[in-house]
Amino acid sequence: MTGGRLRRARHVLGEERFCLTYGDGVCDVNIAELIKAHAASDAWCTLTAVTQPGRYGALRVSDCSKQVLGFREKGSTDGGLINGGFFVCEPQVFDLIDNDQTVFEAEPMERMVKANRLGSYTHTGYWQSMDSLRDKQVLEAQWAAGAPWKVW
Repeated sequence: MTGGRLRRARHVLGEERFCLTYGDGVCDVNIAELIKAHAASDAWCTLTAVTQPGRYGALRVSDCSKQVLGFREKGSTDGGLINGGFFVCEPQVFDLIDNDQTVFEAEPMERMVKANRLGSYTHTGYWQSMDSLRDKQVLEAQWAAGAPWKVW
């Protein structure tokens, strides 16, 4: 699992601050600013918070849910923030990972929340996951049109 794979890399990462990403999303987050925000905090891990993509329309239904009272396409500001998959971590996170079956986003992050050691850095720029065929098609079309995440 994600935590177990990270734990196995401890000998390579050592006892220094490190950056981590899942590798299944692209964005134009300013990594230097993310690191700076993390360094200014007391967090063991700072995640990049991005706006949840608005893929679905919003319904307003009657109390008995049998009649649609209103419908509109979901706007980009309707969704809450989600984990965008770009992190800055301190070596203390390794001590929160029990074994190879540990999901980093479960027990370790929950432990950091309880200890007030999980920070967030809000990124309002471009972000897109690569989790499905639809995502692949969206990213390929955007690449052909100039790739908004290509900042080099």
